[in-house]
Amino acid sequence: MEPLVDTLIEDARWNAVPRPALAERAAAETLAALGLSRTGLSLCLMGCDDARIAVLNAGFRGKAQPTNVLSWPSAARQSPGAVPDAPEPGRADDPESLGDVALAWETCAAEARAAGLPLGDHATHLIVHGLLHCLGYDHEDDADAVLMEAAETRILARIGIADPYAAAI
Repeated sequence: MEPLVDTLIEDARWNAVPRPALAERAAAETLAALGLSRTGLSLCLMGCDDARIAVLNAGFRGKAQPTNVLSWPSAARQSPGAVPDAPEPGRADDPESLGDVALAWETCAAEARAAGLPLGDHATHLIVHGLLHCLGYDHEDDADAVLMEAAETRILARIGIADPYAAAI
């Protein structure tokens, strides 16, 4: 079976995290939890540093600062207040790209340390979060945030990772 996630590592520190297996599981569990087949779909994941993500954040969001995760959906799938439209898969040998997700090493590592989480668990959460954005989920308003956070919590539970929002309640 072809990999669902194509990984690009710009910062070698990401090599300490079992990224291909971690990314594949996060993406596969996300699609399965949403009732989507992994066949005919793909995602590109980049592991970079804070300097690189700050440049990307400035260029795409007008915020010249690092962030933990950025995503670039390949298509608009949003349905405000409702579950987004499902992507149309491509063929197994020519999958439909869901988009791109980038994670920043320093920010992710600092957040994991501050929360007392293993870096792999935090990175998994952020991959799920970024992929949900690529699938049309958002958190711009309260109704959409509740929908997205519930999906994240359900998906992470499937993987064996505690609810990242429980402490915030």
